[in-house]
Amino acid sequence: MKTIGQILKDGRQRKKYSLKKLEDLTKIKSDFISAVENEDWGVLPPFPTVLGFVKSVSAALGIDEKIAVAILKRDYPPKIEAVNPKPDVSSKFVWSPKITFVVGVGVVTAAILGYLVFQYSRFISPPKLDIDSPVNGQIITGRLVVVSGKTDSDAKITANNQAVLVNSDGKFDTNLEVDLETREVVIKSISRSGKETVIHRTINVRVNN
Repeated sequence: MKTIGQILKDGRQRKKYSLKKLEDLTKIKSDFISAVENEDWGVLPPFPTVLGFVKSVSAALGIDEKIAVAILKRDYPPKIEAVNPKPDVSSKFVWSPKITFVVGVGVVTAAILGYLVFQYSRFISPPKLDIDSPVNGQIITGRLVVVSGKTDSDAKITANNQAVLVNSDGKFDTNLEVDLETREVVIKSISRSGKETVIHRTINVRVNN
């Protein structure tokens, strides 16, 4: 059983037409005519165009057009198409409740971790300590020297080993008893973890008799 390509080629050869001659008659490029004869469907246009080629060539060669069309439909390979192709959604971003939940959990987790790290850092670090009084080299003309400043609110303060009351905001202010032998005031701030910050202030005590 002859194929459509063989039928058209045999018809052309019977007419003793070259491909160029048939191109002039049908206005179809000889490359396309050759491709149809060789049934090289991959280089040809879509089926509707090929169908038009076969009709035109059949008419030019005196071949029954209906028979040529029927054989073409028999020989033409079916077009493979994807069934229910998966839509391409990779490039589209849609905010969903799931994303909201994941982002919310992430934010809360990050906040908790940040707070824990901050608290741990405070716990293992020496407390801050700022001394307003006394200043280095301060002359004391009585038996009391004012010790004041600021530290962490949860730290303990001592001045020359004497406990000093710390306010809720970390400020402290006390009168420390001194004598002629006192040469310095040592202020210590001690954190809950036992870390210490120590500041020394030299003083010159001059007690009037």
